Amino acid sequence: MAKNTERRRSTAVYTRQIKKEEQSGYVELPFEMPEGVEEIHVAYEFVSHGETKAVIDLGIRDGSRVRGWSGGARSEFRMARHAATPGYMPGPLEPGGWAVLHNAYKVPEEGCLVTVTIEFIYKTPRWLKGDLHTHSEHSDGSFTLEENAAIMESLGCDFIAMTDHNTISQNLAYPRHTNVLMIPGTEFTTNFGHSNFLGVTDPMDDFRVSGQADVEEKLRTARSRGAKIVLNHPHCDWCPWEWGFSVEHDWVEIWNGPWSARNARTLAWWQEQLAAGRRLAAVGGSDVHRPDPFVKHAMPCTWVWAESKTVESILAGIDRGHVLITYAPDGPFSELGCEAYRMGDVVPLAAKQREVLVRAEDLHSGDRVLLISDRGVERETVVAYEGSLEWKEASEGRLFLRVEIWRYFEEAGEMLLAALTNPLYFERLSEEG
Repeated sequence: MAKNTERRRSTAVYTRQIKKEEQSGYVELPFEMPEGVEEIHVAYEFVSHGETKAVIDLGIRDGSRVRGWSGGARSEFRMARHAATPGYMPGPLEPGGWAVLHNAYKVPEEGCLVTVTIEFIYKTPRWLKGDLHTHSEHSDGSFTLEENAAIMESLGCDFIAMTDHNTISQNLAYPRHTNVLMIPGTEFTTNFGHSNFLGVTDPMDDFRVSGQADVEEKLRTARSRGAKIVLNHPHCDWCPWEWGFSVEHDWVEIWNGPWSARNARTLAWWQEQLAAGRRLAAVGGSDVHRPDPFVKHAMPCTWVWAESKTVESILAGIDRGHVLITYAPDGPFSELGCEAYRMGDVVPLAAKQREVLVRAEDLHSGDRVLLISDRGVERETVVAYEGSLEWKEASEGRLFLRVEIWRYFEEAGEMLLAALTNPLYFERLSEEG
């Protein structure tokens, strides 16, 4: 278990002598794109062999088309599934024959030497962090899409969902020149409750509803188009979810904005669901709309264990319950693991051992670390130092185990939730076979 996983990388260097007679022609420098690449960085330089300075342009192609061209304007670029340097197309980095492209615009009589360095960054399962509930000027927020992305990038976050109310225009205008992954989102907003539709650009054609049947139809439509459905702030004082909890949904937002009584009510409800045997993934979201002293981007911050930095991988990770929520991107961190199983997984009866490794890090003196099962609080540890905490816990007879970390915040003058994990579940006898 590791909060910061080192991504696997490899580097290849290619050289090509370009002769005077190749001037005004296009030169390809072929290379093989390996399997499992998530991102590439390409840089080049050229050395003239004579007094005349060479002018060599830069671009790239994949196995079927040109994917980008910057001429002589850039000496390097990056490409990933979700983003790329301007002039280059984001998208899949399929394995096979690729080539760096050069236009030999000017070549000295003596020729020149071009050196291209390609760094391959591979898909690496790791923790990614971000905000699943934000707003912009595309509904009732004041932030531009670019401002939202820039703030998230400054926080070191990996993804954002801009879930504007009953509109999809934000999904069609996402900024491309950012390291932050854009998860398409819409907040389905009714007079009796809100829910987020995540992962598809256009989850419904008309948001208007007049009753329960209409709501259920919208939810079915969104799901049929591939959206993941989150019930937002279901126990809010102003806009609770009043359409019932039997409607189609995938996850529940148990932490919305700063920790408050409404979040505590949803946390208690979720604990009841878990204790009754339901396996329901919990997420958080800031619900930020505009600059505010308390409601801020990635507060809370949702961490997802994902196979790669793609919309599909992040949503799949949440679906598996591989999720931790912290009050901020730099909040305390916690994990539970048993053999190869992590939170969200179900440890089978056939597992060789069902002892759970519990780990918490980035703790402050005075933090309270709670281990909770279907029976309630099983263990409470008051931390007397700065750092980390680790122990092994028996799981016999438990439906699940999860962790909460509580911290005293001077600004609020009280203990508030600082981190919360999704549960690690345990197979019961009735489930065997």
